[in-house]
Amino acid sequence: MEKTIFHIPKMDCPQEENLVRLKLDGLASVKNLNFDIPNRQLTVFHNGQIEQIENSVTSLNLGAKRLSTAKSEQTEFEETRDQRKLLWTVLAVNFAFFVIEVSTGVVSGSMGLVADSLDMLADAFVYGISLLAIGGTVARKKYIATLAGYFQIVLALFGFVEVVRRFVAVEEMPEFGTMIVVSMLALTANLFCLYLFQKSKSEDVHMRASAIFTSNDVIINVGVIVAGVLVAWFNSNKPDLIIGTIVFVVVIRGAIKILKLGK
Repeated sequence: MEKTIFHIPKMDCPQEENLVRLKLDGLASVKNLNFDIPNRQLTVFHNGQIEQIENSVTSLNLGAKRLSTAKSEQTEFEETRDQRKLLWTVLAVNFAFFVIEVSTGVVSGSMGLVADSLDMLADAFVYGISLLAIGGTVARKKYIATLAGYFQIVLALFGFVEVVRRFVAVEEMPEFGTMIVVSMLALTANLFCLYLFQKSKSEDVHMRASAIFTSNDVIINVGVIVAGVLVAWFNSNKPDLIIGTIVFVVVIRGAIKILKLGK
């Protein structure tokens, strides 16, 4: 058994991690992948074929560079039940808040809440694909990744159209109270997920990557809360439309990364 360490500068979230997983999944020589997202490093445990592995990783255009290859005595690798349970938990939380935010966003007229709901849905897709990475077939992962990516893009484009309509039409004021309350609940949910990730103290298998991903969601939640306050302060819908636009861009960028998983 050999252990090869790669430095991948552009690997900064679960989408890139899943992209690497899918690229290497079909190689029989690869026995285990260990991701260190904060340090942008990937450790591959494999039996030979280092040139094929290196070519596969570098072909992703993420700036990958092989740091070292050495012998390893490690022969057993196990995905723990706790890690799988944690991923299911955060997936359920994110999907539940997608339903809550999209429904309250439509009722209250807040594009910020609608956009944030799509970000929650994007998270749920990522965690679902992460779960499929544990024992799932390559074809199934790619199929779901493709569906998830296109679905998110379609929803985000509809959101953009609605934002433009509201910019040029007669001003429609969102219910800022609903924006603030629901966003605070979503913030609490994301902080709970972040707490679970940190409590697990796991160094591998999507855990640290997912914790970083959830930290970004906390920032978005705070942005929607601030937008709600500004709507009330200026008596204008523009802060809501601006934060909605920003989050829709984030969602589309994430969807494009997910689509790469299906290639």
